[in-house]
Amino acid sequence: MTEWDERYAATERMFSGNPNPALLAEAGGLAPGRALDVGCGEGADAVWLARRGWEVTALDVSRVALDRAEEFAVREGARVEWVHAGVEEAALPEGGFDLVSVHYPALRSSEGHDAERALLAAVAPGGLLLAVYHAGFAGEAARARGIDPADYVLPADVVAALLGGDWEVRIDTRRPRRGPADQPHPHDVVLRAHRLS
Repeated sequence: MTEWDERYAATERMFSGNPNPALLAEAGGLAPGRALDVGCGEGADAVWLARRGWEVTALDVSRVALDRAEEFAVREGARVEWVHAGVEEAALPEGGFDLVSVHYPALRSSEGHDAERALLAAVAPGGLLLAVYHAGFAGEAARARGIDPADYVLPADVVAALLGGDWEVRIDTRRPRRGPADQPHPHDVVLRAHRLS
């Protein structure tokens, strides 16, 4: 998407280059398998997973971000399959991933709940969905920045998609986010759900 390419192109580097703390906490003890990093940005999470033995597919809508991610992976000696697409459009294998990780997504909501369906469909039986959001995104702070939260998939939407299915929600909590004291989003909403079959 042009909007995201412009955002990335406007700065030399948008993110720190470090993997997200929630990924370290929730996936650090998992046995490596197949992982999908949705909205991978400049690739820090994907590279971290790959260097720990995961077979990683990482996707993003920004070509600029993916180019940076590929360069980073080469420097780190990490092998990742990079996909230029959103989760709804990507040709992902049904139940193809032991871990589907999505951090701070800007997934557009739709009447058919396409993004939520795509996330859940990608998780293999016995696999894990890890979704992490900025706490308070649905509030006035977002609207003050010109963002209508109703346009995006929120944690409650993902939880609603899990209900009635073969899923067990093991973590659905708000927790402090590690990082600088003056960061604009000091808390995360962390959702960890396991697909039972």
